[in-house]
Amino acid sequence: MPDRAGEARPSVGSAPGPGADTRGGDAGVPGAAAASSADGALRASDVAHAPGEYAESRSRTRPSGTATALGAAGSPTAAATGAAAPGEATHGAAPDRAAAAGVHPDAVAPGRATRAGETLGAGHAADGFAAPSRSVAAEAATDAAADARSRVDDLAAALDAEGVPVHRPELGVLVAAVPADAAARAAARDAVDTVDEERVRLRSAVKSRDGFFTTFCISPYSRYIARWCARRGLTPNQVTTASLITALIAAACAATGTRPGFVSAGVLLIASFVLDCTDGQLARYSLQYSTLGAWLDATFDRAKEYAYYAGLALGAARADGGGDDVWALALGAMVLQTCRHVVDFAFSEANHDATGNTSPTAALSGRLDSVGWTVWVRRMIVLPIGERWAMIAVLTALTTPRITFYALLIGCALAACYTTAGRVLRSLTRRAERTDRAARALAELTDSGPLAELVAKAAPRGRGSYLAPLSAALGTAAVLAGTAAAGFGSWVPVGCAVLYAVLAGVAVAAPLQGPLDWLVPPLFRAAEYGTILILAACSEVNGALPAAFGLVAAVAYHHYDTVYRIRGGTGAPPHRLVRAIGGHEGRTVAVTAAAALLHHQNQGFTIALTALAAALALAVLIESIRFWVSSGAPAVHDESGEPA
Repeated sequence: MPDRAGEARPSVGSAPGPGADTRGGDAGVPGAAAASSADGALRASDVAHAPGEYAESRSRTRPSGTATALGAAGSPTAAATGAAAPGEATHGAAPDRAAAAGVHPDAVAPGRATRAGETLGAGHAADGFAAPSRSVAAEAATDAAADARSRVDDLAAALDAEGVPVHRPELGVLVAAVPADAAARAAARDAVDTVDEERVRLRSAVKSRDGFFTTFCISPYSRYIARWCARRGLTPNQVTTASLITALIAAACAATGTRPGFVSAGVLLIASFVLDCTDGQLARYSLQYSTLGAWLDATFDRAKEYAYYAGLALGAARADGGGDDVWALALGAMVLQTCRHVVDFAFSEANHDATGNTSPTAALSGRLDSVGWTVWVRRMIVLPIGERWAMIAVLTALTTPRITFYALLIGCALAACYTTAGRVLRSLTRRAERTDRAARALAELTDSGPLAELVAKAAPRGRGSYLAPLSAALGTAAVLAGTAAAGFGSWVPVGCAVLYAVLAGVAVAAPLQGPLDWLVPPLFRAAEYGTILILAACSEVNGALPAAFGLVAAVAYHHYDTVYRIRGGTGAPPHRLVRAIGGHEGRTVAVTAAAALLHHQNQGFTIALTALAAALALAVLIESIRFWVSSGAPAVHDESGEPA
């Protein structure tokens, strides 16, 4: 038994873990191998692990060294295959895979029958930790097999008591057969031979937990597209690129401002999402995983959505009947969507490895999961990528861009209120102890620059339970309210931005380990993006809103890149880059100062925003591409639409 969960080794022949090509609405990382025939050939199981479960400095347990066979219904089963895996002991003619049942091979003596067909539910023998390896006397073999389940449960409880998170993948039904004679071995071989391996591969290609629209409207046929692509030698990266190109064509169609263009845009957006699901299914079907592929998928999802918003805004301006300026709505949708994601990311990082991480709210959510319809309703409420893109596509084809953005803003706002309220309730009712790693991740997510760092060094380092989120909330309210009240061209927003920078420094002066400290990064995002939106909307300068859209898109890319690096276990981008682009508080001060200095100059503010957007985009893209192409770090992307 390993002293630490991280010492357990992955299964022999296991599929690649982190860095797998996780895909848009269909992300998943196979983390176990499966033997599906008597010759011991290894195949990927249908385990869809949550992002970052393995190998990413997560203190997560790894699968034990046991291959499993695929059951007739598509569930993994362990059976004798006639060949022992490396490191497995065999006894005469009985190559017993006793470890699959939590029994050491030495515990099974030749000629002694154990409980063939022992059923182990999800969270037992393959729960991600090594099986106990005590030697048991030969005469106790049958009792050892019968007690395997309780011993594994005891081991899991002991690991939990020691503060080691135990991963319990949803394996369905796992059958462990320990054949000790020719008849039992033949029965096990017959059970394996009845498996329809192609059907299992197709089923395994689809993520087990996904949104309603993706599960019932896309995956039933996209898996067959993935198989078609695999048989023609197409790679997941090629499908990802095709999805991006399709979305860009959809944006161009929307930009025409005509009804046929809007209808074509809606159809092409759905087609792009189908390909977005297909690339992940293709990666799992053909076992083609790459760091570059995961990063491309994570990056292209944001690029497709934001490009489509821009296309709708351009189309509205060019539409028949005089046009309509909806750039403020497009920018608002991008700001709201990005802040929603930062809430999810920050909450996840704050509680990923927290100890004592229980709350009545979480228990209630778990009980609701037992009622099937509530699971789907709660997944739809959060408006995951599948539901969101379907709504945008249908409204684009049938209505106007303004109505589309109104519906998107209302839906995203309701989803944001629901998820944020649920996370706040969990944080207030749980008694979790958050780790230094979580505090470091939250500090990196804040994206603090030189101004906040200077204040943090000078500020008292006393730690208050709610000091950090309170300071961040006050600073955000001050800069947004001051900017909205004073309007474009005033120096009041500059003073409010300076106050915001001071309060931001106070917020990060102490480690972010309080119950609501995960709110600090999304509050900073709201302050920076919201200030840019308000100034551009109030300026009434031609081109200011499109330029602000580009600036927020460049900054949002940097923040998403930070999230993917942290989830991949590599930390935030280099500190020199964060300092060079000013940090969130430095950029806020710079934008407000540009508005005050250039408000008399024709197009001056627009030029300043455009130049700042171009400089930021160039800096962050060069560093991001260099890192992801050369580092080999796992890129983890997930927008699963999990309920609050």
